[in-house]
Amino acid sequence: MAGFVANGVWSFNGGGEVGWSMKSWTRGMPPPRVCGRAWDAVRTSRCRAAEEVMMAVEKAGAAASASAAAAASIVESSGGTTKSSSPATESATVAENGDIGPDSTVRAYVRSPDETLAPMNDESAEMAHNVRRVDVGGVSSDRRALLRHASSSTRAVHGGERAKGGKKARAVLDAITTPVVQSATFTFRNSRECIEYNEGNYASFEYGRYGNPTSRAAEEKLMLLEGAEDALVSASGMNSVTTMLLALLPANGHVVVTTDCYRRTRQFVQTLLPKMGITCTVLDPSDVDGLKKVLASRGADLYFSESPTNPMVRVVDVPAVAALCNKYNTICCIDTTFATAYNYRPIEHGADLVLHSGTKYLAGHNDVICGALAGNANLIAKVRALHGVLGGVIDPHSAYLLLRGMKTLPLRLSAQNRNAETLAKFLSAHPKISRVHYPTVPGHPDYDVAKGQLDAGARGFGGVLSFELKGDGDAWSTATFEAANRFVDALRIPYIGPSLGGVESLVEQVCIMGYYDQPLETRQRLGITNGFIRFACGVEDTDDVIADVTAALEAV
Repeated sequence: MAGFVANGVWSFNGGGEVGWSMKSWTRGMPPPRVCGRAWDAVRTSRCRAAEEVMMAVEKAGAAASASAAAAASIVESSGGTTKSSSPATESATVAENGDIGPDSTVRAYVRSPDETLAPMNDESAEMAHNVRRVDVGGVSSDRRALLRHASSSTRAVHGGERAKGGKKARAVLDAITTPVVQSATFTFRNSRECIEYNEGNYASFEYGRYGNPTSRAAEEKLMLLEGAEDALVSASGMNSVTTMLLALLPANGHVVVTTDCYRRTRQFVQTLLPKMGITCTVLDPSDVDGLKKVLASRGADLYFSESPTNPMVRVVDVPAVAALCNKYNTICCIDTTFATAYNYRPIEHGADLVLHSGTKYLAGHNDVICGALAGNANLIAKVRALHGVLGGVIDPHSAYLLLRGMKTLPLRLSAQNRNAETLAKFLSAHPKISRVHYPTVPGHPDYDVAKGQLDAGARGFGGVLSFELKGDGDAWSTATFEAANRFVDALRIPYIGPSLGGVESLVEQVCIMGYYDQPLETRQRLGITNGFIRFACGVEDTDDVIADVTAALEAV
């Protein structure tokens, strides 16, 4: 078959040469301008060099691992820095020989392009080491030989996967995103590795309930965001809070919580913890004096509060609370789901732990259910131990989505802060609104605390605000209830639904969405009026959100 180029496509001719069009060349094809036997020589040279790295330790004595051994020896002899020759001492480039022509590719400028050189820096040397250590002792070579003579069922199970080193290992390490390690079990290459793992001298994983590389990457990212010593991600925010409380509260212990919090957290504290003899004191989020009296008189094992809280958006004086907890040997845990580390980092202000419903702002796209806890390493270790028993494990794909979400946390939160603060200011002046719950609005019970946090470096208070419609003037009347129905139904940008923190705005009439089964007496005590609206701002344009809310208020 004759060689030809048609429509930018290269083809083989009868002599085995390759015809080329620069328009069609991509990585993986033979280099342009290299054909026939010349390409065979280049390909053979490169394959040989690659095999020497990939198979460096497969054969006794590693006699054939010239490139890998050379890389290691060069790095070692130079104290971890790769040696390279001065350009002045190398042979002239093709350009210096005057061989550059109109058809020459960039390859013409490269010195010794067919040689596999030593790693160019410490990171490259580390990569070469990691690829080689995957197959210590040449076991993969033995397995490949075995599989070539195995039955089809054995080949189906092990083929393509049992040999872990070489290009596959390198590609995993080189991937820009953290791979989804979808494995329930992690194995060992020999008994000694297993022993060293149990001794704490072999860093790896054993079983998915105790850890996973993808979820660990998410934990390490959260540690950096929060300034924490360690972190633990789990299957949901409720799993994080319940496991934390069960792990850190002793039988017959005492916990202090605040009045405004997520309903299911309150339910767990007030209905399940008492079965273990654990008592609970409930304080207003701003009652620092009350906390001091409780800790001084009877003490407490743990203080837990959201900040900002749900749904009243109250703000806790974290430095004051943390100082008291430290004085009286009480663990201080702040649920910072509404704020996130972008806005405020409680650990920097003395808190021992921070907790997140990672479903919300951390993941940020309304497509993940997860929770997270970060802070003191000794406390996290206790929670992690119980977490392995209870089994509320995040799956690897959700961990990957959490990682993806946290990458854009500052971009999203800056927009959501702006939308919430602007909307709160607008609503606070609207005649059909009786009250706005957002810390930057004058008259908010924690306005001074919030201002102090902003002055100390906080960026904002998140994208959630709550407000109350006047209705007919009676917060508990049917007319006010129906006015809130009309307002929510008239909105066009936000979705009607629970949750918060995603890029899309969400709205809910709280008495319907979260307290539909609760008696009037309970809702009155908690302040959940018939016109109480929670608005979780997304990242839409601020002017569009204001215009939509303005139009919806006309329907009230």
